[in-house]
Amino acid sequence: QVQLVESGGGLVQAGDSLRLSCAASGRTFSYYAVGWFRQAPGKEREFVAVISRGGGSTTYDDSVKGRFTISRDNSKNTAYLQMNSLKPEDTAVYYCAAAMSSTSRRIESYDYWGQGTQVTVSS
Repeated sequence: QVQLVESGGGLVQAGDSLRLSCAASGRTFSYYAVGWFRQAPGKEREFVAVISRGGGSTTYDDSVKGRFTISRDNSKNTAYLQMNSLKPEDTAVYYCAAAMSSTSRRIESYDYWGQGTQVTVSS
């Protein structure tokens, strides 16, 4: 079992930055790829970014490429999502998730999920 807890969400203005954290406990964090997903009201959960077990490989959705950066510190059992140049369309609940499989955009590939943190971007 892996427990994931997100933090760092909040209410910001367009153009601002936020850094989300995903703290893991339980089984060895470095065994898992970590993904970030988001879900806006009335919409399906969607992929944002993923980082490999060792942190050497990252993938982003086109909607956030160049603005968001995913990273991890396995010594602290924590993953991060640095979000810059935020837009109102980035407003959503952000979830981190852990996958034993290789890095994936697919929700079905993830074994464990956090409870989510709200990010609201005002125009």
